[in-house]
Amino acid sequence: AEDAGEYTCDSGDQQTTATLQVKVLPVLFNKELKNVEAEEGGTAVLRCEISKPDAPVEWRKGGVVIEPSDKYELKLKGSVAELIIHGVEPDDC
Repeated sequence: AEDAGEYTCDSGDQQTTATLQVKVLPVLFNKELKNVEAEEGGTAVLRCEISKPDAPVEWRKGGVVIEPSDKYELKLKGSVAELIIHGVEPDDC
């Protein structure tokens, strides 16, 4: 998207100008989330794969956005997004 804009070819005596528009493709899921079971007090890892490497993702439980903390670790490495839940409790279901 940052390549969009007006471009000019200038030969000194003449010039021509054109506009480049970039259609931004949506981020799709190449691999969706799968159900996970974890023991109380353990660690759970939720993982999915997106179509655009390093595209921003947002994790939510219900409608509430999950922020990084001691309990929640959010990772995005290339096209793989992970939510790691430490110290799993029944309320995490």
